[in-house]
Amino acid sequence: MLHKTKGIVLGHVKYGESSLIIQVYTEKFGIQSYIENGVRKAKAKHKMAIFQPLTLLDLVVYKKANSSINRMSEIKVNPPYRTIPYEIIKSSIGIFLAEFLNHILRGEEEENPMMFGFIHDSLTYFDQKEDDYINFHLQFLAQLTTYLGFKPSGAVEIMDEVSDYHPIKLRPDELVKLEELLANDLTYDLKINREQRQQLLKVLIHFYQIHSHSFKEIKSLRILHEVLS
Repeated sequence: MLHKTKGIVLGHVKYGESSLIIQVYTEKFGIQSYIENGVRKAKAKHKMAIFQPLTLLDLVVYKKANSSINRMSEIKVNPPYRTIPYEIIKSSIGIFLAEFLNHILRGEEEENPMMFGFIHDSLTYFDQKEDDYINFHLQFLAQLTTYLGFKPSGAVEIMDEVSDYHPIKLRPDELVKLEELLANDLTYDLKINREQRQQLLKVLIHFYQIHSHSFKEIKSLRILHEVLS
């Protein structure tokens, strides 16, 4: 049966000589895997660029019961990004977020329109934002906890949880910035320096690791730190 749904590409792996298996977070079915044949050929119907991480799609897809991999019938980029793929800071943040979401959403196989809407709208906002976006990934991760069901009440709670598992401490100025981060939304102009940024991200990643069994090492983290340093 065919279904219409919006989707967010999280990643893909090569399959065979010319095909891809694409991981997509969908509005209607949660995380899904789709196979696209011949996409790595010169005359492919759909170009590889469509399946780059975080691309926003309108889809018509097949959904077979008990099938772990399905197919896409129709694919349309909507809306196309204007800046994320082309600006080094934005693209580095985007690669990090795609890898992060691929881990944290791995078990999300049911419809969750509130969380999908938040992720979709946040990425659109990030693409349109012209300045002061260097801390977007921190703000996004802080807000995403609400939709995953483990939003901390503040800096004290998150540090109490993290310190039970990881030997990390924040300076007083970093605690103030963590509280500021947790208390405000994506539109807030968070002012932090490089060291504070790295420390707050480390705390957030540890916090997610505590609440998610599917969380693995983020390979793009080192590159992100280099670009934002």
